[in-house]
Amino acid sequence: MKFISRNKSKNRQLHGMSDLEMLATSVSQWFRTAQGSEVLETERAITGPIINRLFGYHILQMACDEKYSLIDESPAGHKIVFAPAWRADARSAVADNGELPLASDSIDVVVIHHALDFTNDSHRLLREATRVLRPGGQMLIIGFNPYSHWGVWKVFKRKLNIPWRGRFISKGRLTDWLRLLNLRTDSIEYGLHFLPLKNSWLLKYAHKIERFGSKIKSPLGGAYFLLCVKQIGSMTPIHPKWRPVPASVAGVVAAEKTRVRIH
Repeated sequence: MKFISRNKSKNRQLHGMSDLEMLATSVSQWFRTAQGSEVLETERAITGPIINRLFGYHILQMACDEKYSLIDESPAGHKIVFAPAWRADARSAVADNGELPLASDSIDVVVIHHALDFTNDSHRLLREATRVLRPGGQMLIIGFNPYSHWGVWKVFKRKLNIPWRGRFISKGRLTDWLRLLNLRTDSIEYGLHFLPLKNSWLLKYAHKIERFGSKIKSPLGGAYFLLCVKQIGSMTPIHPKWRPVPASVAGVVAAEKTRVRIH
């Protein structure tokens, strides 16, 4: 994924970085803006109660930047967040989201935080998340909703900056992918009902708009929060096919069993 910046100083600063490093840096910088901070705060408020009900020992977050975790308050004992690329300030192990160093069927809960929006291969990432998730395990996917104010703004924005360079995968397409991977959708919620503004003064009213959108359960929020379960393959019991025993043979067997030897 090629990164282009309009700011020459940023170009000099990012010179020599890989695409993954530049993407992680861009996402990290956006989360520190007024708009990105509001998005992150809102998403944490929505995902917190959901993640607190998901039990298991191992929980994995797949994201573009390991610094912004949604799973800190999870009841799971072992929390895993990989850095998508090496950086000097990285505090986590580095792993490609499309090729995780984890055993199959080993994770109880997987949280995908906009990782499907910012990847070259969404199918590969989702397959890898499904591979490591144990049968009966739960997956929470947070993605940008194209059928929202945010999706409309993306049409008119330059696709060079975060979040407008993201894929914005529709809920319908995503559920089709999940079905093919034997993942059953359990629930879906929507958030980011406020307009994608940059002005910090206007963003002060985002909480009121968010509460109203949540109250009426509007499906037009800028992000969806889809919870699904990895289904366990059903097993068909195989019963032995007993052949009926002829009456004459059955009588001989019965006679043999009741025969008494007389001395």
